[in-house]
Amino acid sequence: QVQLVESGGGSVQAGGSLRLSCAASGRTSNNYVMGWFRQAPGKEREFVAAVSWSGSSTYYADSVKGRFTISRDNIKKTVYLQMNSLKPEDTAVYYCAADFTRGRISTSTRTYERWGQGTQVTVSS
Repeated sequence: QVQLVESGGGSVQAGGSLRLSCAASGRTSNNYVMGWFRQAPGKEREFVAAVSWSGSSTYYADSVKGRFTISRDNIKKTVYLQMNSLKPEDTAVYYCAADFTRGRISTSTRTYERWGQGTQVTVSS
């Protein structure tokens, strides 16, 4: 059973930076896509960013494009989300997710089979 564990969340002032990590444990296949999603209170979970197995393909939500960077280290089975120029509207619980089936990036929560427990990010103005 694959488990995903996020870390790196916290509180920061607007304009600051945080780096989230998501480590996978257990038997993982090759060619799986990793994504980051977030959920603010009272809102649906939304796509943030995703990265292909090789790392050569990435995709971002418009709201974070130019500020967030997703990357991965397959040796360490870890995916990262570098978040810069944070805004109060970035406040949410951030979840990493793995898609072991499609082999290509998706922005839909329904295509991701494994989820982490989430890590809180709070940005104050």
